[in-house]
Amino acid sequence: MTVTWILINVAIMLLLIFGLYKMQKKHVSFSKRVFTALGLGIVFGLVLQLIYGATSEVITGSIDWFNIVGSGYVKLLQMVVMPLVFISIVAAFTKLKLSKNIGKISGLIIAILVGTTAVSAVVAIGTTLVFDLEAVQIQAGDAETARGEDLEVRQGEVESLTLPQQLLSLLPANPFLDFTGARPTSTIAIVIFAAFIGVAYLGVKRKEPEIAESFAKLIDTLNTITMRIVTLILRLTPYGVLAIMTKVTATSNYEAIAKLGKFVIASYVALGIMFLIHLLLLSFAGLNPITYVKKVLPVLTFAFTSRTSAGTLPLNVKTQTEELGVPSGIANFAGSFGLTIGQNGCAGVYPAMLAIMIAPTVGINPLDPAFLFTVILVVAISSFGVAGVGGGATFAAILVLSALDLPVALAGLLISVEPLIDMGRTALNVSGSMTAGVLTSKATGELDTTVYVEPKSTVGA
Repeated sequence: MTVTWILINVAIMLLLIFGLYKMQKKHVSFSKRVFTALGLGIVFGLVLQLIYGATSEVITGSIDWFNIVGSGYVKLLQMVVMPLVFISIVAAFTKLKLSKNIGKISGLIIAILVGTTAVSAVVAIGTTLVFDLEAVQIQAGDAETARGEDLEVRQGEVESLTLPQQLLSLLPANPFLDFTGARPTSTIAIVIFAAFIGVAYLGVKRKEPEIAESFAKLIDTLNTITMRIVTLILRLTPYGVLAIMTKVTATSNYEAIAKLGKFVIASYVALGIMFLIHLLLLSFAGLNPITYVKKVLPVLTFAFTSRTSAGTLPLNVKTQTEELGVPSGIANFAGSFGLTIGQNGCAGVYPAMLAIMIAPTVGINPLDPAFLFTVILVVAISSFGVAGVGGGATFAAILVLSALDLPVALAGLLISVEPLIDMGRTALNVSGSMTAGVLTSKATGELDTTVYVEPKSTVGA
């Protein structure tokens, strides 16, 4: 009987996918298809859990089949991340778009990412104090205790890395290894490797222009093909969002979420305030924040459902270039750096909230100005090298709590609501990297404002 119900659920999923396909054939906009998929996924997932229960064999079996669409889509995006980053940055050099101000561009992007992460910490501290959140308010069950023990084990591994060692890990000792994405910092390493090749190309162009021209044509061809692959994959976004959101809502522990509702609400208030700060920064730069919101919503929706900044990178870069008017070189630098440096949600809001919540358990006054300043500083510095995948926030939290001599095991108390909060954190991370790309382009005078104000959506069409 279980197999029968699983087949029925899979059949319903296929019907929903067919409905989205018919919308595409009728030329319904990409944004509308993504949000339709989001809504259908939420409803379908809730109905499945209501009928079968979150831990039933039917749900487990059904999700296994749904993952072919959801997880399969994420894997396709991850497949194209490294080629996209490498080819796009090298192409920016061959097209002379990064030759004069690469240092300024990199510096601005990193400054914006780290600066907004420090602001995120301030927002998180304020929100935690306003909501009066403390770790002692949360009850620990078996799952929370096990999670805390696991965090303590990971703490030992993380504490062995000094800040200079973390910075050193960004360099590509073996670029071929980094092309596989084997390390958390592989994307940044590929950015650096591509930049070296670009600089080398400029040197060859001065001395042997014919060889440089042949190389430029090869890169241009590869860039065109890579972007075509990205376009083909992004057309699958609505289907991926549908499957992923169905899984999330069908398997979530709503009882646990209700118990920790105060922390969940506080987290999303902090994330929302930080997103508004992104919009304010764009306004100060003379750009319409409403236009930004309309164009990036499909990207943030996918980041929200998938919980992976790395998987969102192709959609992130394509939206920056085709919707927001950011040059491809800057878009790739901002998107790539944003995967491991200055993540506003995972490396800013989350560890700062934990630090303020845990401080009273060891006799530290969370209102002490010296402690607050230390938290903000540590959060900003520790925001280097946080992996752009689900779980990066845990790594950031361990770094910050260890630096402040706070017990990391208490962070395990939030395991039951981690996925729900991580969805919002990931969306904020991606918004932060896109904001950095737009602001950097504006500051260097390279933002195509005509594209920015153009209302028509082209991404994923």
